[in-house]
Amino acid sequence: MDDHYLDGIAVSIADLLARDEEVLRVNEKSAVERQHAKGKLTARERIDLLVDPGSFTEFDRFARHRCTDFGMADNRPYGDGVVTGQATVDGRPICVFSQDFSILGGSLGEVFGEKILKIMDRALDIGCPIVGINDSGGARIQEGVTSLAYYAEIAMRNVAASGVVPQISLILGPCAGGAVYTPALTDFTVMVDRTAHMFVTGPDVVAAVTGERVSATDLGGAVVNSTVSGNAHYRAGDEHDAVDWVRTLLGYLPANNMDPVPTYRSTSGDEITLTDRALESLVPSDPDQSYDMRELVTALADDGEFLEVHEGFAPNMLCAFASIEGGTVGVVANQPRHLAGVIDIDASEKAARFIRFCDAFGIPLLTLADVPGYLPGVAQERAGIIRRGAKLLYAYAEATVPKVTVVVRKAYGGGYAVMGSKHLGADINLAWPSAEIAVMGAEGAVAVLHRRTLGEADEGDRDRLRQALVDDYRARTASPYLAAERGYVDRVIRPAATRIEVARALRSLRSKRKRLPARKHGNIPL
Repeated sequence: MDDHYLDGIAVSIADLLARDEEVLRVNEKSAVERQHAKGKLTARERIDLLVDPGSFTEFDRFARHRCTDFGMADNRPYGDGVVTGQATVDGRPICVFSQDFSILGGSLGEVFGEKILKIMDRALDIGCPIVGINDSGGARIQEGVTSLAYYAEIAMRNVAASGVVPQISLILGPCAGGAVYTPALTDFTVMVDRTAHMFVTGPDVVAAVTGERVSATDLGGAVVNSTVSGNAHYRAGDEHDAVDWVRTLLGYLPANNMDPVPTYRSTSGDEITLTDRALESLVPSDPDQSYDMRELVTALADDGEFLEVHEGFAPNMLCAFASIEGGTVGVVANQPRHLAGVIDIDASEKAARFIRFCDAFGIPLLTLADVPGYLPGVAQERAGIIRRGAKLLYAYAEATVPKVTVVVRKAYGGGYAVMGSKHLGADINLAWPSAEIAVMGAEGAVAVLHRRTLGEADEGDRDRLRQALVDDYRARTASPYLAAERGYVDRVIRPAATRIEVARALRSLRSKRKRLPARKHGNIPL
């Protein structure tokens, strides 16, 4: 090679190194100064925290916007405000994008949007989860309608990826306007307390239109979104907590809808343990006393570990991922500690969405039922509990994954039907001997069936007669054995054997194959 050619190579490499220097040192130094002052990490620090060390391969590092209006021609930073690429988490591939608030406020323009679309397409092509880290000032005003167009384009990709690859959103800063709808289309959304906000219109617009004065935190902070509206599935204390939760979540999920769930070595055996025996005293003898359903989930899960989803929203319904005999299971359970485990609108929608996610990705469902029914009341009826409560029925009936149900204490009325009953396609239904399966509780049933008898009884004998009738109704009508006689319950089991029986049931269903009738799609009652 001649010297002139070698000189040209040296110049080219020097130019590359200079550009890398600008992106990785100069821009990152500026980002550190801006973000750390707000108690936030930079876009690249967030990726490094999420992925395995040294695994991140960045795409489009030198991409720059093409806008020349409003002085933008003189401000064309590399990366255009978003970092995108591929990496691994615990050795398994993911695609990721991380919005950079330190560059043009993390605002979305044409090139910014193109970068996100490119990495989402890559996730679909190779069949891996997509993790989006959101910290953006919203649409780039200087680029006008183009910015809005790319929000819609990203939403199209979210819909195309739905049920194909897992989609996870981290909200680690502001997220407003059109930007909130793409996280809402993803499967799981995580917000950081105090620094993250998510709303369609900000406080200033709300005040101008409605006259209501509200802070950003009260309007769309992490607490509101995780406990009131249910938009966020987890409220993290800080960014490290948020990323840890996502890493744990990814460990439970398959890479795509064609891959099996991840499996891990399990140390659980077929011998009843002290933890199993403790279940014999889990349910109080007084039917009006509550207990924590998490204790049962802990006893069933490998190593007693599980990941609860939407913990702060509709706490009367518990949804969680656990590993049983080494394989991921989606747990749906009534939580007697909150509203006696009754099903209301929020609980129904929370569980329905979780069930549909599990079904889309081949994750077996374990239902733990202790339910007095649907919540009565004017507010619930006017808010649409008929239509919105039917979503839970739809989700269970539609699901074709293995479905195992355990009736723990009570299953009354519509609550019995909807919580993974045999009639909605559950494969194996188990019940504890203490289970009560009936149209309503014994006290309520006696009040209806024996109204005249009780009314005619002497006042001194009324309480004794009522209790006798309640005991008779409970023994004859509300025990699990009537359901077992009809095949609605496959086995009545002792509580201490629950872990073993559930594991055995799931094991027997591993080869289940079931398809729904051919159709474009169903029409869930939205």
